[in-house]
Amino acid sequence: MNQDKLVTLQIDGKEVKVPEGTTIIEAAAQANIEIPHLCYLEGLPGIGACRLCLVEVEGVRDLVVSCARRVQEGMVVRTKTDRVLEARRFILELIWSIHPGDCTTCEKSGSCELQEYTYELGIEKRRFPLLQLEEYPIDTSNPLIERDLNLCILCGRCIRICQTQGNYVLDFVGRGMATKVTTPFDKPLQESGCSFCGSCISVCPVGSLVERQRRFRGREWEFISTETVCAYCGCGCKMLLDTVNEQIVR
Repeated sequence: MNQDKLVTLQIDGKEVKVPEGTTIIEAAAQANIEIPHLCYLEGLPGIGACRLCLVEVEGVRDLVVSCARRVQEGMVVRTKTDRVLEARRFILELIWSIHPGDCTTCEKSGSCELQEYTYELGIEKRRFPLLQLEEYPIDTSNPLIERDLNLCILCGRCIRICQTQGNYVLDFVGRGMATKVTTPFDKPLQESGCSFCGSCISVCPVGSLVERQRRFRGREWEFISTETVCAYCGCGCKMLLDTVNEQIVR
């Protein structure tokens, strides 16, 4: 990204100036325009895996993946045309064909990004039947992280943040409908070399990765967050504690 050279473009009629090399989704964020996304992580290069961030660019025939497309001088971007919204609905409906939708007991209910975008786009029911995929056992091999691959939407966020942390414990294996996120030799997390930093939990958009100690101890909207200081070492890093009924749950 060239911080010295600015590029001017229009997004939904709003003029935006951003450094050369900025992606469309980053430029939109600077203009307070949210583009839905499930695989994109702020600060990391876009990979265009979920395709939910599709937008229209004037003069370009096909819809553009905004997390991977860099801005150009004079570019005109539209993020909420009928064509864009219909494409996003279709993508979400495909995701729901591999996601069981156990929202009533899911710990992410109320803060689930898939749930949020589904509501936002007005999808009321499944368009495609739920595919009968392999049912994976829930990994409860450790006291900290519960991993349920049956809820995974293959966005790849956990893989990328694990690599960023320098652990390289998670990665994709398999092809097509047999693709899944797993550890080396498909071992449980407890035996995988995982440091249990919790970064994968913080970026998972659904309920595939959650803190074990918070299971059935309160809904997301019931949590009271309190800023405190981590006592692990002398660095004094800030952290948030979530409590319900004066009990720490996260």
